[in-house]
Parts: sequence; C-alpha cells; structure tokens
Amino acid sequence: MAEGTEKLICVGAIAGAYGVRGEVRLKSFCATPADIARYAPLTDETGKREFRLSLSRPIKGGFSARIEGIRSKEAADALRGTALFAPRSALPALPDNEFYHADLIGLQVLDTGGQQLGRIVALHDHGAGDLLEILPPAGGDTILLPFTHEAVPTVDLAAGRVIADPPEGIVKDG
Repeated sequence: MAEGTEKLICVGAIAGAYGVRGEVRLKSFCATPADIARYAPLTDETGKREFRLSLSRPIKGGFSARIEGIRSKEAADALRGTALFAPRSALPALPDNEFYHADLIGLQVLDTGGQQLGRIVALHDHGAGDLLEILPPAGGDTILLPFTHEAVPTVDLAAGRVIADPPEGIVKDG
C-alpha cells in the first residue's frame, strides 16, 4: 500500500480529562488493555493528527494517560470522544480463526451454494457473541448473522470473502 493508505484499526478512545494537569481518561479496546501504549504514536481516524501517549496508572474503566502537548484540563477535555487508531501493520498477528473486526468489514458473503448474500458492513457484540451485519446486494434491510463457526465456517481474507451457512429463517427468500 502507498504511504497514508494503510488500514487503521481503532484501539481506544479518549473519555475526557482526568484531574487538572492535562491527563486524560483513556479507554483501551485492546485484548490486553495496556498494550495500547505499545502502538503509539496513535492517530485520529484520518491518520493526520498524532497522539504520543504514555499510561500513568489504571483507573476504573481504563487508564489515566499523558498525551504529549496536552497540559491543561481544558485541552484534555477538548479531546473527549476522540477515537484513537493504530496502523494495521503495528498490531500483532492473530492465531488461526481469530480476526480483527476491521479486516472483516467489506468482505463479500456467500452461502454454501455460492449465492451472494451481501457484504459485511459492521460487527456487533452485545455480550452474547459477535454478530455480522450484512447488507444484501439489492440493498434494503441488513441481515444479522451470528459469527460462529457453525454459521460462518470459512473466512478467506485473501480472497475477500466469507462462506456462511445461516440458521433457518435468518435470510429471507425472494
């Protein structure tokens, strides 16, 4: 990929100021929360604004952290809601049958007979397991498919597709 076009993965977010000296409350979306500091400098979603950070200490719901150049509560509060991204290449490789959500977005979904079901537009986790949100080729209502080995037996990132075997009633016929 050309410089500036590498896929960015959201690894955390700034939840606002922590104290009065410019520290921020940081939420980490990493499997090992403290690993967020290993991927610094992080960027905003455009990749244009960099955030060099260091973790201060664990706090309820995340970490307190220092961001280079942020020295006041007001400056820290101004960053509230900022999502933090790392380049995909900075993240560790995953074991077989584990995927970064961002790698799945946009993949084509085919059923076990080769019929196109649509494209993955989002992943959701409401506590009972991941759901793939699939936009059918003709548009309309999206399909929510459990992201289990039974319902999605094959994920082929290289080919840009997944093979799905949806449970009865998930996909409406014609």
